[in-house]
Amino acid sequence: MPFKSLQIIDPILKALEEEGYTIPTPIQSQAVPIVLKGADLLGCAQTGTGKTAAFAIPILQLLSANKINERKRRIRSLILTPTRELAIQIGESFNAYGRHTGLSSTVVFGGVNQNPQTAALRAGVDILIATPGRLLDLINQGFISLRDVEIFVLDEADRMLDMGFIHDVRKLLTMLPRKRQSLFFSATMPPEIVKLASTILVNPSKVSVTPVSSTVDIIKQFVYFVDKGNKNALLLEVLKGDAIKTALVFTRTKHGADKVVKMLSAHHIKAEAIHGNKAQNARQRALTNFKAQTTRVLVATDIAARGIDVDDLEYVINYEISNIAETYVHRIGRTGRAGAKGTALSFCDAEEKEYLRDVEKLISKRITVIDDHPFPLMDHNPAKAPKQQGRGNPGHARPKTATQNRPKQWSGRQRASR
Repeated sequence: MPFKSLQIIDPILKALEEEGYTIPTPIQSQAVPIVLKGADLLGCAQTGTGKTAAFAIPILQLLSANKINERKRRIRSLILTPTRELAIQIGESFNAYGRHTGLSSTVVFGGVNQNPQTAALRAGVDILIATPGRLLDLINQGFISLRDVEIFVLDEADRMLDMGFIHDVRKLLTMLPRKRQSLFFSATMPPEIVKLASTILVNPSKVSVTPVSSTVDIIKQFVYFVDKGNKNALLLEVLKGDAIKTALVFTRTKHGADKVVKMLSAHHIKAEAIHGNKAQNARQRALTNFKAQTTRVLVATDIAARGIDVDDLEYVINYEISNIAETYVHRIGRTGRAGAKGTALSFCDAEEKEYLRDVEKLISKRITVIDDHPFPLMDHNPAKAPKQQGRGNPGHARPKTATQNRPKQWSGRQRASR
């Protein structure tokens, strides 16, 4: 079903064609008609499903159909999102899809000088993409009024909750007109999020796509049991050679991310970190370098990485396994996009075995073990490990049956490959 069948106006269709988009994703084909009718929407969808276009396209069309001829534009649509990186990417999408509509948009977020942002606001914008803290700050300074907002989008609601932004969100809701269209997106629906949605939406239509199970099924997943002190050595071994062109590596802490970058750099592997303590321009530069493959390894914390969208990223490495099982799914979802191949490698030490069990329970799947590597976990009991075990090369790992011989010793030449 092409985009034309969704009754999208020619200026937007032209922009979509220029971007190379012809067939909508499932969430786009379901959500766009609902939003165009003016209904509230509750969308359960993860990053990578095409949800940004699912709300950006109809918002641009609705605002285009009712342009206001005034010298200074008023903010008619507000998109609230938790991270700077995601806000920037959403802004880029609005610019791309709306380039022929005559509508203007801007992005505001913290961590950078506010002057360029306030200059754009003074000129007037139709669409504002914002993170909660900077938005409240600029409202308090008198640069922004939300009284003319017609369409409100709350994106990544569960991440808002994780990052402690729900209080800010509730405060902002009191500043919006009661009569408005609201769109609410979340990858997961814990009770707190369901409760928040009920206070924002009025008789919403519901759209749910890409459940956890189907997300992880398309990604090859492997786990290495390794002592905590040997994770650096194992990471170097996995990155040996040029089979893995780029990899997104996850740590639990900012300090941990910096330590991994320092270690990789000492071994002449170009790496950069992206986390909350980095200046915005440094984070954006690191992401740009990674996308251009001038940086081979991007080391990220979970909050900083949410919203990272890198085309053709094949490898995600969990240097440390998250203590929140849902986070594992978000991490590996950075790869395997739009049906592309993806591989997730996890390093599990003794303390992380419980986290691994939680992950496997969530995804209803046993993750294949790579047990033939130079740095095995010294206190690892194979009898307690998942039964699926494979050779040291994750690209060709096969589940090992009880009748198979023990794997050969590590040759020193094997490495992770496509």
